[in-house]
Amino acid sequence: MSSKHKTRLSPEEYLALERQAAVRSEYIDGDMVAMSGGSRNHNLIVTNLVRQISLDLKGRPYEVYPSNMRVKVSPTGLYTYPDVVVVRGEPEFEDVEVDTLLNPVLLAEVLSDSTASYDRITKFGHYRKIESKIEYLLVSQRTCSIEQFVRQATGPWSRREIRGLEGVLDLQSIPCRLQLAEVYDRVRFRSDSPEP
Repeated sequence: MSSKHKTRLSPEEYLALERQAAVRSEYIDGDMVAMSGGSRNHNLIVTNLVRQISLDLKGRPYEVYPSNMRVKVSPTGLYTYPDVVVVRGEPEFEDVEVDTLLNPVLLAEVLSDSTASYDRITKFGHYRKIESKIEYLLVSQRTCSIEQFVRQATGPWSRREIRGLEGVLDLQSIPCRLQLAEVYDRVRFRSDSPEP
């Protein structure tokens, strides 16, 4: 029986491969992890979030990016593609390629069955290492619900959950109020699917 030794990639090797790849991959602990496509609900929610946040921030010193903007979590070396990213002021990038953001203030993930535990546990563990004030949203695509995590000035994170189409979520990292009716516009929930 032979055992195969898997070679870990350096961040530089990952970026060189990723920039040429047809399929996006995240980078965690030396490994490239291919990302899957999103469902109809997933894509509608991402589009609705980007639209609502962009409208609220119009004319202000913020930039809003959908899921094609790679983010590097510098303290841990994670390279990831959040579903929605917001940066305040001048964006900082890892290199001249201007495709790897270093200074997000808000990150949002739309939960799917295949990535929910990764988004809740692994990614959030990395995001907690970011030293600046940051906000993390976990958005369900199975029910009308958004979980909000915000780093407090004293260090710990607060958690708040808003449910229902009448819900309104005041974001802490940016001047924006999310109307859940807008976030979930045209989304169809399946009654036979448990929440991931």
